[in-house]
Amino acid sequence: MAIEELNVGALYNACDPASFDFKTTDELDSLEEIIGQPRAVEAVRFGVDIRREGYNIFVLGPPGTGKRSLIWQYLEGRAPEQPSPDDWCYVNNFEQSDRPVALRLPAGRGRALSLEVNRLLDDVPRALSAMFESDDYQERRRAVEQQFVEEQQRTEKEFEAQARENGLATVSTPQGFALVPADEEGNPLPPERVQELSEEERNKLEERAESLKQELRHILESAPRRGRERQRKVNELNRWMAAGVVRPLVADAREDYGDLPRVLAFLDAVEKDMIDNAEDLLRVGRHEDGGEQDQAKELLEAEPTADPDALLRRYRVNVIVSNDPDAGAPLVYEDNPTYPNLVGRIEYRARMGALLADFNLVKAGALHRANGGYLILDAHRVLAEPKVWDALKRAVHDGEVRIESLAHAMGLASTTSLDPEPIPLDVKVVLMGRPIFYHLLREHDPEFAELFKVPADFETDMDRSPEGQRLYARLIGTVARKEGLRPFGRDAVARVIEHSSRLAGDTQKLSIHMRSVADLLREADYWACEDGEGPVTQAHVDRAIEAQVYRSDRVLERIQEQIRRGTVLIDTEGNAVGQINGLAVFPFGDFYFGRPSRITARVRMGRGEVVDIEREVALGGPLHSKGVLTLAGFLTGRYANDKPLSLSASLVFEQSYSGIDGDSASSTELYALMSAIAEVPIRQSLAVTGSVNQHGRIQAIGGVNEKIEGFFDVCRVRGLTGEQGVLIPESNVQHLMLRGDVREAVEADRFHVYAVSTVDEGIALLTGMEAGEPDADGQYPPDSVNGRVARRLAELAEQRRRFAGAAGDDAGSS
Repeated sequence: MAIEELNVGALYNACDPASFDFKTTDELDSLEEIIGQPRAVEAVRFGVDIRREGYNIFVLGPPGTGKRSLIWQYLEGRAPEQPSPDDWCYVNNFEQSDRPVALRLPAGRGRALSLEVNRLLDDVPRALSAMFESDDYQERRRAVEQQFVEEQQRTEKEFEAQARENGLATVSTPQGFALVPADEEGNPLPPERVQELSEEERNKLEERAESLKQELRHILESAPRRGRERQRKVNELNRWMAAGVVRPLVADAREDYGDLPRVLAFLDAVEKDMIDNAEDLLRVGRHEDGGEQDQAKELLEAEPTADPDALLRRYRVNVIVSNDPDAGAPLVYEDNPTYPNLVGRIEYRARMGALLADFNLVKAGALHRANGGYLILDAHRVLAEPKVWDALKRAVHDGEVRIESLAHAMGLASTTSLDPEPIPLDVKVVLMGRPIFYHLLREHDPEFAELFKVPADFETDMDRSPEGQRLYARLIGTVARKEGLRPFGRDAVARVIEHSSRLAGDTQKLSIHMRSVADLLREADYWACEDGEGPVTQAHVDRAIEAQVYRSDRVLERIQEQIRRGTVLIDTEGNAVGQINGLAVFPFGDFYFGRPSRITARVRMGRGEVVDIEREVALGGPLHSKGVLTLAGFLTGRYANDKPLSLSASLVFEQSYSGIDGDSASSTELYALMSAIAEVPIRQSLAVTGSVNQHGRIQAIGGVNEKIEGFFDVCRVRGLTGEQGVLIPESNVQHLMLRGDVREAVEADRFHVYAVSTVDEGIALLTGMEAGEPDADGQYPPDSVNGRVARRLAELAEQRRRFAGAAGDDAGSS
């Protein structure tokens, strides 16, 4: 049976710098297109171009693949081609102040309206002040007031004459007016003269006074009514005069908005309210002037002075979204999508110990700013914030943005607040996240599929073809120019490409995990700066890679130290039955390292059970348990077709104190199990990785480079003997991008990498004994591994049969 030992050429796919026709990346054109993501780009293009409900985009891919940069770059090119959306303003609702009105204006005209209204608020108080101080107004007001004074005087004179005719006069007392006897000239009689009158005369005077008291009471009661009528006439005069001042000024502001009926309606409401509150506006003007004229002093003191700021605020225009007419559609990325940051908020101001809100304190959210354009959000952050996902779905589904506080949205507040008019929404939402978020939302949220119909699935790698390498070189040059880095020499470019294949875990692929690539370029530039002038070279890239590893491999060094000192038991020499070196990969952030683990197997007579100790103690994950259960299927199918599988086996990762998952050790466990059954020792100088199926085929696994290097590091510390090596699946050969020191050891025949495709190839290499092929009767050679396994299983089956028979005889005799 031929077992392939890999030569050094199979362990690494080098990139020849001579294949490039440039000296440094300064000679290369920057990339305009997005490389390696044709499917994602097409999905984004489709999602952006189709203008139908629900065709929003969910961009799925691992972090660091450049999703946001790609989306931003694409939309940044498309947004200027789109028309600029309208401006949005909130203004006072003069009929219901708690329901501000939303005004829609063409791009750029929202600010213009706000400035126009501000100019109006400057002009109207001054114009009203001038009008109320004018001689014309003073004469008209005096005429109105004189009319009521004369009427009051006439009424009083008529009553006094009537009283005089009846021998009475009116006098003022602390209790009010009174009627007393009068002389011939109408003057009140002194008390002593009243006493001189006869009783009959006094009775007659009292009767006359009593009949006149009703008339006096009527006159006194009509005085407040006349006062109110006087004030009404003055107010009518004020309104009439104010209208002559306000209307021309508002008409000037109205001229530019004849095509916007709702703006005209707002200006009409402003005009009416200014006329109704002309006196308060006059006080505002006087307050701002810091003084007052004598002519208007009486008017200003007629009522308490209104709050100048509150009065002017009711007329202002709150522009919450203002767009440049020439800028195209907005492109917004909201990196903190809290509820108020997304749908907007209502702020409050403190005044006299109370919190007050008005339409001027309505603030836009990301949906408002992106309205008419594109909004980019991170799915994880959206889902992490209370009520944000529901608010986003509601806004997109309803096509409008409704501003309310989070407390009201959650039903936690019952106080009255502002209820601004909703704003129509037309936005293309781009949600970015890991694939798991897409699949979970698709599975558990029925609305998700209706609102996000376009998935844009990001690749993590691209083909490593000659054309792909040239594009990658241009990508390196583009990133270097964008980041302000030194140019990269072609040897440095070649080294970056090789490392990119290593990151991709495939000799025929290049990683487009842009965060990792960009970080490597920045760090290589740093080391180039440390060396002085000149472009970045291969040595600088190597140093950057080594520094990245050094910063992250503290745990790896401690593990290797424990193995070297014998704390963790790993043999790299000799032979042992039922014992083998397995390989696993452990993450430390973005750094992955391999470490060997001792796997042991024990067998005895039983009922065909293969016990996974890791699973029994809840340290084994479902994939690892699946791999162990596969072993029982292999043993039954190969060795126990005509008899029961009568063994009980236990498998364990020795000195493992954390969880284990994955089936990449299933072939390793099978080798240990076969060794324990056949009682054939396994070479401890070899380590094994690979998954196995029930037919004994070795299947590919992940992290093959890190696993090989992990065992190599242990062997190197103990001393390479030329016997050590690793068995990997043949299908993993295409993924090998091993470190230089490993390749050097292989080339010097001090370390070996073997590729196997079947269990028989692996067990033969591990034991130095032929695996054995079955003959026509299905019997294996007795001196082969398979023969010994079959014989031992047959012996266990016979022992179990005899044991069961003996147990039955004992039960019968008893």
